[in-house]
Amino acid sequence: MKILNPSVELVTFTPNPERLIERMGRICYQSQHKVKVCEVCHGSGVVDDWKRCEACNGTETDISSAIKFVEMIKSNGHESVLEHPSASFSVICDRGVTHEVVRHRIASFSQENTRYCNYMKEVFGNEISVIQPPFSFPEKSIDDFIEAVEFAEKKYFKLLANGETPQIARSVLPTCLKAEIGVSANFREWRHFLKLRTSPKAHPQMIEIAEMIRKELLNISEVCFNDIPRISK
Repeated sequence: MKILNPSVELVTFTPNPERLIERMGRICYQSQHKVKVCEVCHGSGVVDDWKRCEACNGTETDISSAIKFVEMIKSNGHESVLEHPSASFSVICDRGVTHEVVRHRIASFSQENTRYCNYMKEVFGNEISVIQPPFSFPEKSIDDFIEAVEFAEKKYFKLLANGETPQIARSVLPTCLKAEIGVSANFREWRHFLKLRTSPKAHPQMIEIAEMIRKELLNISEVCFNDIPRISK
């Protein structure tokens, strides 16, 4: 049995999302004429493998113009415009957490399937992997946690050895089983996700995942997510 920490990997995202939001949002107000098209990047804001176009600096296409537009959109509650950019993550967490993640229905999911994954095979190291209990888990309970998981692993392997298929044997696997899930969503839905899943009322392990996702999203676009408060522990 292997114990893993939860993790998040940013797979892909919309480059320069603020410019896309401004470009699409100005359609609503028919104010496209306020954005001067750059002769280098032709209004995309990106050149050479999605690097920011430096020729835009100091013009109406400057990133500061787009940021101001996003701030205006947020203050007006016109968040439908934030649906144009998106981000995709690969998340490793326990299966209990994935059941909460998939409740965000305005998103796309691809999840590790225990019907077909046989953890007795070499590709999985001939063992199951589980997620480390949350930071709030009492140290005195660790031994009971490990004992319970090892017992589940033993019975899972015995069922497989007796000829049961993985989809039947999986019934005895614990909720803390490591699960990888791919999640793609637009920025509006990621904002909704963060508002719910970083709440003090959220499950501790969900908060861990949500805070990792928040960090990545802030690196992509601070202005799109900086108004969602971070909870204090």
